[in-house]
Amino acid sequence: MARTNERFVLAHKQMLSLCDKMAVGETLPSENVLASQLGVSRTVIRSVLATLDEQSIITLNGREKLIKRRSKPADQMELPAALLTIEELEQHFLEWVLRMDVPPGTVLNVAQLAKDFSVAPHTLQEFFSSLSRFGIVVRRPRGGWVLHGFTADYAIELSDFRNVLELNSVRHLVALPEDHDIWSKLDVLEQDHLSLLERIDKDYHDFSKLDETFHEAINSVVINRFVKEFQKVISLIFHYHFQWNKTDERKRNESAIKEHLIYIDALRSRDVEKAETAAKNHLATSKQTLLGSLEANSHAS
Repeated sequence: MARTNERFVLAHKQMLSLCDKMAVGETLPSENVLASQLGVSRTVIRSVLATLDEQSIITLNGREKLIKRRSKPADQMELPAALLTIEELEQHFLEWVLRMDVPPGTVLNVAQLAKDFSVAPHTLQEFFSSLSRFGIVVRRPRGGWVLHGFTADYAIELSDFRNVLELNSVRHLVALPEDHDIWSKLDVLEQDHLSLLERIDKDYHDFSKLDETFHEAINSVVINRFVKEFQKVISLIFHYHFQWNKTDERKRNESAIKEHLIYIDALRSRDVEKAETAAKNHLATSKQTLLGSLEANSHAS
């Protein structure tokens, strides 16, 4: 990832230099020619051109790349001292959406956000492309991205789909043999929950991560690459919304821990109906918590 960022920043600097050597009103050569001149891939060239378009240095109109103005010192990009991993980018983006109360319909300024998050614009473009699969952001017809958002409808749809995936995992889990490692994982998780319950007055904020680990363990029994991708975004969204909804957090987390313990007992019983009932009850609570978080952060509509 570091090499990718460095390649982009260098290509951006070279493209600015190339634009400044040409007259305003002239057009840049084709992507193939630019890629050959700068010694980078066409993917990097397209990302650089998109950034220059956002900076109003050029105007993209189909294949035409018209130079609008000379560059300024502020247009130059610098390689960040510390580059974010994709996991850190996910965290920073969701925290930004929640902390800044970014409403659905907000146009996402890739150039500015790339600076804020210390990543190359094309890395952010790729990240948004991955989020678009889940309807969190959408690509505008003429380029760029819009936050589609965390609305009440989105939360309901996400929660309903989460139910489908987790109930499927529950049915698989209760049928697993006694020597499967999920049972030892549940033993450890039970002790972690009991430990946190004893420390709940002081450490109630630790529940968010424990909740994430608990549901990851249950869903890990189903090996499916598509399920894994959806579980990732579900986990991220629930995790960060729970973090930012501080209303009755201690009481809410204590209740959720007790629901988890009932859930674990139900799974150990190997009774499918009992396990599904415990799962449904807990997931219904999580759904209401997510909706409450959205309302607290003014995203419900």
